[in-house]
Amino acid sequence: MAEKVDLKKQLKAFYKPSAKAPSVVEVPPMQFLMIDGAGNPNTAQSYKEAVETLYAVSYTVKFMMKKEHDLDYTVMPLEGLWWGTPLGQTHFTEADKDKFKWISMIMQPDFVTPDLLQEGIRRAAAKKPLAAVDKLRIETFAEGLAVQILYFGPYSDEGPTIEGMHQFAYDQGYELTGKHHEIYLSDPRRTAPEKLKTVLRHPIRKKA
Repeated sequence: MAEKVDLKKQLKAFYKPSAKAPSVVEVPPMQFLMIDGAGNPNTAQSYKEAVETLYAVSYTVKFMMKKEHDLDYTVMPLEGLWWGTPLGQTHFTEADKDKFKWISMIMQPDFVTPDLLQEGIRRAAAKKPLAAVDKLRIETFAEGLAVQILYFGPYSDEGPTIEGMHQFAYDQGYELTGKHHEIYLSDPRRTAPEKLKTVLRHPIRKKA
């Protein structure tokens, strides 16, 4: 029987933060499958293709590890880095979303080597056409010091929570740096908007 690794439990501080108040954390370097893109995630075909490709490869690698290496784990949630609009505003308009630039990504366990990931990419692409497979890359993302909070509700209503998280960082003597980061803990196809769970995060640094 394959050994089961509970990554969400191991990384609870980063994938299940408190929803009561923002917190400051030091996020360790993690390995990701990543795809770059631009445009409105609600309408851009490129975003849909990126998500499909990331999940297809991630599950291929998971089953490959379970069958061939006797090691099982849960595929980690979809994540996104977002920029291209003012990050401090309380809401994003549809026009803003069309201007978005993004990196869509899924974290991969350290015990899955880049060579194994490349083999997973090859097998996933051989099994079915994946429109974004040529855009896929493997990268270590070192986010470092960040402020974060768990948010419940529709994506369109995140603004006040993001603003409050930013203000918390300012009040603690930090300033924002890097890109707005979201971790999608719920499947929007199967979850009511008001019950969606999302980790909101932003890298920070001490004010000079």
